Amino acid sequence: MTMEATRYEDGSISYPGHPRGPGGSEPVETIDLSEYSAEVITWTTSMATPPGVREPNTLAIVEFDIEGESVRAIGQATTDEIETGDEVEPVYVDELREPGAGIREPESQDWDGYRFEPV
Repeated sequence: MTMEATRYEDGSISYPGHPRGPGGSEPVETIDLSEYSAEVITWTTSMATPPGVREPNTLAIVEFDIEGESVRAIGQATTDEIETGDEVEPVYVDELREPGAGIREPESQDWDGYRFEPV
């Protein structure tokens, strides 16, 4: 599984990717962000989480520097011990939340994804 960002004709990169870039340009390639590290821009800890999500749940907004282009992403942290400025790397997990909890049919959703782990 990849953490796929999209590069556009004008050199900009977005995560997640879109049919058109921020300036309206066409996508030209994908980039796997899981191959890069990022810096924590800010974070928060949620104490009242949705059904099936761990509690407390620390979330971070991180910024990747991909060949001089800034790409931001938000996601769960692997630990509550995270600070602004920390270097993190994406790590793949099978379940970001417990599939049996909540109102949706487990088969109708993807439960895997990435968390950010301090380097």
